[in-house]
Amino acid sequence: MKHVIRKLFWDFEKEEQWLNEMSTKGLALSSYSWCKYVFTDSPKNEYTYRIELLDNVPTHPESMAYLKFLEENGVECVSSYVRWIYLRKKSSEGAFDIYTDLESKIKHFKRINTLWNSVMWLEFIVGLANILIGLTNYFTSSNSISLVNVILGGLLILLGLVFFRAGAPIRKKIKKLQQENLIRE
Repeated sequence: MKHVIRKLFWDFEKEEQWLNEMSTKGLALSSYSWCKYVFTDSPKNEYTYRIELLDNVPTHPESMAYLKFLEENGVECVSSYVRWIYLRKKSSEGAFDIYTDLESKIKHFKRINTLWNSVMWLEFIVGLANILIGLTNYFTSSNSISLVNVILGGLLILLGLVFFRAGAPIRKKIKKLQQENLIRE
C-alpha cells in the first residue's frame, strides 16, 4: 500500500533521521519530489537511509559513476531531486555511512553551505533590485504599481534572511568538523 506524506525539511540530517524512523514503522521510501514522500509497506527496520548532495546532477557522468559504485556496494538510490539523492541500504547488511572520514564530511557540508549561500544571495540581490526598481519608478513617474516591487523586494530579502538562518547549523558543523580535523592531525 502507498502512503503519501507531505513534509518540509530545512535540515537534511533531521530529514534523514525521520526517514529512518519511518523505516522502523515499516514504511520504505519509494519516491520523493518537492516536499512529497511516497512510502510503501515493508518489514520494520528493513532499510537504513542516507541523503547526499552531489557535486553534479545525477545524470552527469561523474554522478552516474558514483551511483554505480554505490550500487555495487549494496546501496540503492531510491530517488533524486535536483542534486539531492536519497539512498538506502538493507539494515541487515550492517552500518551504512557514506562518509567515513572527516575530510569527506567537511566537503559534503561545504557543498550544502554553498547551495544555501547561493540561494540566500540570489534572494538578496533580486530583492534589492526590486526595491530599487520600485523606488526609482515611484519617484520618477509616481506609478503606484511600484509599491508592488518594493513589497516583493522586501519579502525576497526576508526570504534571504530565512536562508541565512537555515544555513547557520551547517556553518557550525563545518567549523566543528574543521576543528576536530585539526586536533586529529
